Amino acid sequence: MHALEQNRSFTQLIEFEIEPHQQSGLVSALSEQTECLAQGYPGFLSGSVLASDDGRWVLNYLQWQTREAGEAAFQRFEKGEQDFWQLIRAYQAKTVTFGSFQVVRSIERSPDNALHCRLAS
Repeated sequence: MHALEQNRSFTQLIEFEIEPHQQSGLVSALSEQTECLAQGYPGFLSGSVLASDDGRWVLNYLQWQTREAGEAAFQRFEKGEQDFWQLIRAYQAKTVTFGSFQVVRSIERSPDNALHCRLAS
């Protein structure tokens, strides 16, 4: 692996297709899981839970310092108290799609309203 690839942060995207009446419960459960990951797993950078307007989709976004940190946390977390696969069954997800991405470029607005572009180094 090139040095550039080793220094990029790692993002996991998990997309759930569900019935609209399940959306708020799944959002709550994923929010709790994301808080647990933030508090108990090294390498956690950020996490978001997004809900679609039509109620049929939930997206869980998790960003880690490295791929290894993200994969290790997910492996340990799914074997813990809050089994990830149990969550999928409980909210009767029709489909679950996992995606893994390395952050190559990030654009952010600073408190002084300027735009900053960070490149992976």
